[in-house]
Amino acid sequence: VEPESPQITIDLERLSAMGYVSPHAPSSRRAEEFRMVKRPLLTNARGNPAAPVKNANRIMITSSLAREGKTFVSINLALSIAMERDTTVLLIDADATRPAVLERLGLPPAEGLLDVLSKPNLDVQGMVLRTNVERLSILPAGTVHDQATELLASKRMSALVDKLTARAPNRILVFDAPPLLGSTESRVLAKHMG
Repeated sequence: VEPESPQITIDLERLSAMGYVSPHAPSSRRAEEFRMVKRPLLTNARGNPAAPVKNANRIMITSSLAREGKTFVSINLALSIAMERDTTVLLIDADATRPAVLERLGLPPAEGLLDVLSKPNLDVQGMVLRTNVERLSILPAGTVHDQATELLASKRMSALVDKLTARAPNRILVFDAPPLLGSTESRVLAKHMG
């Protein structure tokens, strides 16, 4: 029996006030900007037959340096994708050194990706947080680990990403990854992406 995913509540009014896309304001300028970003990504993920992209439903957001807005973009992209009628999204905080997704959403730290990778007895389904935004779930980064690069490069990570992809074929995985300069985690994660 798989553990049931915990349910969390995101304060959408707070997020909207901070400049994030909100299901309560679907016609805002920010929402329109992210519609333009997501549309080609969804076209690829849904199997554009003219130019198929392997693993196109796995999207990684990164930046050159810290504090360039990658978490802001990751959360907004995930919220925008969650507004689609036929698509679900799993936002994965894969920044193993400075996880920020839960903090930005006003939520307390929780176990997640690094815990599943470092403790074989944990099931990822018990770490995925269901939200009050229909079609949006979150996999937190979890407990910071001094061998994060090795965990993200492991066979267990490959199997986990494959499992998350296979579990819901219409789901988009959005990875909030660390910056490229100063860490190796994003380079390791990139091999799993479309």
